[in-house]
Amino acid sequence: MRIVADTREQMPYKFELPVYDGTTLERGTLPTGDYSLAGLEAQVAVERKSLPDLMACMGRERKRFMAEMERARGYRAFAVIAECSWKDIASHAYKAQVKPQAALATLTAIMARYGVPVIFTGSRAAGEYACWCFLRQFAKGKAQEAKAVLAAVAE
Repeated sequence: MRIVADTREQMPYKFELPVYDGTTLERGTLPTGDYSLAGLEAQVAVERKSLPDLMACMGRERKRFMAEMERARGYRAFAVIAECSWKDIASHAYKAQVKPQAALATLTAIMARYGVPVIFTGSRAAGEYACWCFLRQFAKGKAQEAKAVLAAVAE
């Protein structure tokens, strides 16, 4: 599996653990999101957010972030990986002035209105694994589609 990390991603995941065997990481410019699959950049993407970054997206960067969620509607699969927990937000375990209720309402709206899952992973390492799993499942689905097409053509 060839994962593309956006060139603007400052600390990209590395996908170096044994579980990621067969995965390569490339840098490239993605139209939306931080991670995608090579050749499928306009179909699938993952947006990674640390807790401080996520809170910035709920506050001063909200307009830009919501525009990204709007662009995500055109993707076959898109997810936000939040390297924190719901409890971290609810308990205001961050420095931003965004109220927990407002942040959680926005995240819920993203899931309901845009159909974008927000996957709370609790840590960067778990976020890397969730990103890999999400992209891997999409790639498996694409492989099954290709097999079905080949079978139909062979008939």
